[in-house]
Amino acid sequence: MRGTVTSIWRHPIKSHGREALDEVTVSPGQTMPGDRVWAVAHELSKADGSEWVSCANFSRVAKAPELMAMTARLLDGKVRLSHPKRPDLEFDPDTQATAFLDWVKPLMPADRAASARIIRVPGRGMTDSDFPSVTLCNMASHRAVEQKMGRDLSIHRWRGNIWFDGLPVWEEFDWIDREVQIGEAVFHVRERTDRCAATTTNPETGIRDADTLGTLETWGHKDFSVRAEVVRGGLIRVGDKVEPL
Repeated sequence: MRGTVTSIWRHPIKSHGREALDEVTVSPGQTMPGDRVWAVAHELSKADGSEWVSCANFSRVAKAPELMAMTARLLDGKVRLSHPKRPDLEFDPDTQATAFLDWVKPLMPADRAASARIIRVPGRGMTDSDFPSVTLCNMASHRAVEQKMGRDLSIHRWRGNIWFDGLPVWEEFDWIDREVQIGEAVFHVRERTDRCAATTTNPETGIRDADTLGTLETWGHKDFSVRAEVVRGGLIRVGDKVEPL
């Protein structure tokens, strides 16, 4: 049984916006190009850009829900951020962090550690996993959550990379320790994606308005999507086939 890629997304700055792609070329052992290249360390963070560290070191939607309403575009090393409550900002995260910190400050809760600096780890996207991962998301599973909640939900709550349709609900959980071909690329699926309070937040408004975690628990878990490692690189386009091997 085959599925089909329905959309491809990257998130240039971790937890700070999303961008749609028509196609992407992935490389073995690497995160998706342009995905989580940068992350925003808060004032209590130990992150210094020398190595990967866990998400607890960064400003993120789970602690600052208004960040969820952000969109992003990666433009020749610069990032353009948009948010319904802020004017657009185009800046170089490597050299213009101060402009960004001033821009994002009104979106950050006063009772949380303030955003302090932007970091990047050369050659390593700052995914939540301790390995360079690409998140694969099943539209059938998303619709199952919608149906159980009795309401429409944006797929952006899950902040996934590659979305596909045409396969059974929760099929992706059966792929753990298996390989899946998507377009020209092959992925080794390593783990389910455990979810946090970020998914309760509306991507249009930045307001927490849906008990996604409680709904997932009715299936006996808090997981949505799977994290996979690229084992064979290649081009992936919207409309390409998704086939477990």
